Amino acid sequence: MTINLKKPELLAPAGSLEAFFAAMESGADAVYAGLKEMSARAKAKNFSLKELERMISYAHGRDRKIYVTLNTLVKERELPQLVETLSALEAIGTDAVILQDMAVWRLAREHFPGLNLHASTQMTIHNSAGIKMLEELGFKRAVLARELTLEEIAEIRRQTGMELEHFVHGALCFSFSGQCYFSSFLGGKSGNRGRCAQPCRRRYRHRRDQGYYFSTNDLSAIDLLDELAGAGVGSFKIEGRMKSAEYVANVVAAYRSVIDAPAGMKQAVIKEAKEQLRDSFGRPPTRGFLQGPAPNDIAVPNVHGATGRFLGKIEQLHGARISFRTGAPLHVGDRVRIQPQSDQAGKAFTLKEIFRGQKRSGQAKQGELVTIVSPFRGEFRKGDAIFKVSSSAAFTMSDAACHRLLAAAAERTNRVVLAVSMPDNKTLELTAVAGGVELCECYPVEAYPARERPLDREVLLSVFGKGGQDGVELAELRCGKLPPVVIPPSRLKEIRRDFYRRLRQSLSSVSNGNTALRRREALGNLLQPATEPVERSRRLTVAIRSLQEARLIDNPEIDRILVPLEPGVEARLGKMPRRLKNDRQLLVWDLPFIIFERDWDSYAATVRALLAAGWRRFRLNNLAHFRFFEPSDEALLATGFRLFTLNSQAALAWREFGAEEATLYIEDDRENMLDLTRRSAGLDYTIVVYAQVPLMTTRVPMPRVRPESPLVSGRDEHYLVRRQKGTTTLSAETDFSLIGQLRQLRPVCASYVIDLSHLSAFSPEGKSILAAFQADRPVPATSLFNFACGME
Repeated sequence: MTINLKKPELLAPAGSLEAFFAAMESGADAVYAGLKEMSARAKAKNFSLKELERMISYAHGRDRKIYVTLNTLVKERELPQLVETLSALEAIGTDAVILQDMAVWRLAREHFPGLNLHASTQMTIHNSAGIKMLEELGFKRAVLARELTLEEIAEIRRQTGMELEHFVHGALCFSFSGQCYFSSFLGGKSGNRGRCAQPCRRRYRHRRDQGYYFSTNDLSAIDLLDELAGAGVGSFKIEGRMKSAEYVANVVAAYRSVIDAPAGMKQAVIKEAKEQLRDSFGRPPTRGFLQGPAPNDIAVPNVHGATGRFLGKIEQLHGARISFRTGAPLHVGDRVRIQPQSDQAGKAFTLKEIFRGQKRSGQAKQGELVTIVSPFRGEFRKGDAIFKVSSSAAFTMSDAACHRLLAAAAERTNRVVLAVSMPDNKTLELTAVAGGVELCECYPVEAYPARERPLDREVLLSVFGKGGQDGVELAELRCGKLPPVVIPPSRLKEIRRDFYRRLRQSLSSVSNGNTALRRREALGNLLQPATEPVERSRRLTVAIRSLQEARLIDNPEIDRILVPLEPGVEARLGKMPRRLKNDRQLLVWDLPFIIFERDWDSYAATVRALLAAGWRRFRLNNLAHFRFFEPSDEALLATGFRLFTLNSQAALAWREFGAEEATLYIEDDRENMLDLTRRSAGLDYTIVVYAQVPLMTTRVPMPRVRPESPLVSGRDEHYLVRRQKGTTTLSAETDFSLIGQLRQLRPVCASYVIDLSHLSAFSPEGKSILAAFQADRPVPATSLFNFACGME
């Protein structure tokens, strides 16, 4: 595979207008920004469509790009809004859309082909099979999972020519992105809907130890940029749409300096950039997984992980006066945050006074004992930590200044090919082609014989080349032989203004007409709800932990069993229950959602062997899994809840890929489930009604945590850790159950999954759960998750 040797793109976050201009001025090649709706950072300020249109004009005028984040999961009732959004984004010339939900892919592909599509890191693309699937689907770029090593990225690059993007700086998630349900399980605030409450940043107890077991340090790959480019990464992404303009300006400038540094000065520039990044007020730096699959510095339990540059701890308290020895220079105007030892939220304030001894000063040097005055009297204690969170010398731009700059940005221009001729000495004929529009106009002119310089190409260029204010840009001027005459310049300017005005109206009319037509078609093609409920016969699938429990299928109340697929399982089938021997479709093989590159071939061999032996049913949990199967395989495919199905457009996508069954999203609520299942996408819907919810699945090592002992929150919530083949899963001790709600579910769906893979199906607990299902009796000490309370 040929590697593109051009300089990588530097991609910056923009969660506010101030951050957008900070990125532009500091050297970003592109920014990614979200709208006020449908963004995975709902707490950022984000932008209106009108603001975004001006931002695109501003960026394009400087040869930069803007990618819009639609990387959130979409509920059924939000599909019309999604159509309107996609239509508008295509119309204003958005460079690309970053997406997670396959509804965005399907609607864009079918109705808005002008949109380039980037696969969000929340799609958990972590192997070359996932990339190849994206290529088949027409994606332009993949944002790789942050759990990959440089070696794994290089192997993916060897097998694809697709654009690859990878994070190089900023906050990390403990869980694989897109696969964290922790925040949602605690209060309905879904990270996949942009509302993460960050329970991973809290303190937990394990046995006798207290620690921040899930609070990750910040990624910083400033000294690995050459290695990343060599591995095939073409876009270096900085995390931080929730961060300040100061952070964006500082981090972008640091990375810009290293990207542009001559080879002979690279190390010196990296050293300087690292010092500059110390003032970006983040957490301690880590290289993440880039240099190996088991780093020991991503999550360090005894490190709080609070953002900001650590200055010291409170040594003395006198009313509002706080004394400490500062670990970094301080200035009046800097902003600090004091973090209580109790793990409660910190308090931030701007320094209005600094004392060195008894003397008031405007600044203090690193290492000096200083006193500052807090507006929060009585809130802090000796030993509380002090962090510097922004500098008085920070990048600042008022909202008014930002909007003035946007207002001055030229509107999006259309490139025009213009032909000029004079059929006679009294007529000037103009013909323009732009944006699929051809316009021809004839203008009467008074021409005079030329005494010096006659009308020629240069004269026409000087007049018709000035079209920027008219929303057009002259790309090419064609003119044949012109008579030796002079046309008054004032008349030529009148003609230019009138002609470009007419051209712009034609372009607008055609564009608006096409946009309106595609929008109407997209809205018209959304599935409509059935007028009458569909009667369905009940079907129960039980997930078990291994083939050793396959005899569960002998229970006549159970229609299918779901069994984990492991490499080589085809050689360990052994003695199968008679019911399975008679009908192999009663067993569904469940693929693990993480299969790294090194393991892919062994899984592929097992899938081929199972198909050859007559096994047909498989449940898929990652987009890459479709690559195991060809249309001629006769495989019967179902999607698991990790392949998000929150709307009928996503369901239609799974059907197009060959699935006959889709499992509804485990975070979903009753209202949306009903909205979705009333629409037939040509496949069966299935609902998980009992499971231990995998709150987080991670590649981050947890060597200090023993699986037999729970992690306990300050609210006395217990969490269990399970390790399995390079990944670790954190689950709530409280299981999820909709058993007892089956009468409410019947109008939604009658195909159910009970997941007993964390128990023995033959244990007293497993037997009682199955008995409760048959009686539709609630299981004690379980959670409804978001079913009744709703998912935000």
